[in-house]
Amino acid sequence: MTNYDIVIVGGGPAGLSAAYSAARKKATTIVLEKDDSVAQNIRTSGVSWIDDIKRLGIPEKYYNPIKNFRIISPSKDIVLRGNTPKSCVLDVRATYQYLATLAAKEGAEISVRSEVQSVNVSPSNKITGIVANTPKGKMKFDSKLVIDASGFRSIVARKAGFAHNWTRYGVGAEYECYCEDIDPETWILMVGNKYSDAGYAWIFPISKQRVRIGTGVGRPDSISDPIKKLNSIIENKFKPLDELNNIQPIEFHYGLIPNEGARKSTIFDGLLLVGDSAGQANPLVLEGIRFAIEFGRVAGEIGAKSLSKGCTKESLQEYEKFWKQRVNSKIKSSLKVQSRWLKMNDDAWDKEVEIIQQMTFDDFLDFIKAQFTTSKLMKLVLTHPHATAKQLFSLILDK
Repeated sequence: MTNYDIVIVGGGPAGLSAAYSAARKKATTIVLEKDDSVAQNIRTSGVSWIDDIKRLGIPEKYYNPIKNFRIISPSKDIVLRGNTPKSCVLDVRATYQYLATLAAKEGAEISVRSEVQSVNVSPSNKITGIVANTPKGKMKFDSKLVIDASGFRSIVARKAGFAHNWTRYGVGAEYECYCEDIDPETWILMVGNKYSDAGYAWIFPISKQRVRIGTGVGRPDSISDPIKKLNSIIENKFKPLDELNNIQPIEFHYGLIPNEGARKSTIFDGLLLVGDSAGQANPLVLEGIRFAIEFGRVAGEIGAKSLSKGCTKESLQEYEKFWKQRVNSKIKSSLKVQSRWLKMNDDAWDKEVEIIQQMTFDDFLDFIKAQFTTSKLMKLVLTHPHATAKQLFSLILDK
């Protein structure tokens, strides 16, 4: 069968979640994944937040809970300790394959090693399907709706001429390593020029003897190679790697994430964008899996509902309204902080870490999650002892 109600491009968390909810609504649905298997290539560090992940129904066995947050700058080393785990590091491959299982159980088809070659557009500029290379050869997939969940590439929207290449984005490289002497309840961010000249480095534990060590840089602010930076951090055992023993890489991960806010429009006639394709990511720690799952499910449900209305842009408005009301202003606020961070030298980073050190644990969590609210920011402006902190929080408040 090559005629479907909904064709979904991309077998990541957004696409698989859209397939799950669309198939539940009895829409004939297929997911086209370009790699040989779901989550064959890991492109994310898997950081997320336990309350969101639980709400989305991801079982506890698929993540490592994180209680504490350590931040290291050139001359500062602080730890914010929590009483209970709030963050987590996902087993990305297992989580994505779990989402694939949910979609398949509802009746969605999944076609791996299937890469988009072209997009079919009607004379009225409506998307009517795609052509893809698959293990069965080149195939034409006709559909009433295409959901572009292809991640950073936004392959369908770009080929149709509806979206531009991202001009601001993060490039991340990491090793997943066997390692001894890990504190499995603490994740670590390292900032300053030796870690990244426009970004940060990280240590994210996924078990007592397995950890992700990586670094990211912002384009176009930096032209440095994150792989070279990462190798330098490990080879020179920059703090806190000097505290770890027997670091042995088991996997290498590399990914790109959009870093300029949400697309102006994520709906068109016959087309809907979700996940990184839509720019649904938190710029502060460049995480968006929680958004991908939640908004993927919404996309599939509203997409299925729009079938009876011809999948026009108008019939998809509910989707864009829902997700933009939830996160668009928070993403915009986060971008202000992130643009400040990308310009910082070592001295400025030390001062920024001092600001963070003065926050309560809950305020820090809201800050790093991009859960900005006017009342919380006003409180921080009024109560934080540092003048630079007042400037930071006022910057976010300045819409």
